[in-house]
Amino acid sequence: MDIYQCQECLTLYKPEYGDESQGIPKGILFTDLGEDYCCSLCESPKSNFKILEIITN
Repeated sequence: MDIYQCQECLTLYKPEYGDESQGIPKGILFTDLGEDYCCSLCESPKSNFKILEIITN
């Protein structure tokens, strides 16, 4: 599962946790969130989130 990060305040969106403060349950992928989704900390729009590159060894 991909992790996305708000470029404004660096908050992470992880599907394994969802976003409790906005009523988004665990398991919801970032790409499945509505376009009206915003950062729960700084309220930046969904478009301000960028995917993090996860490197596994």
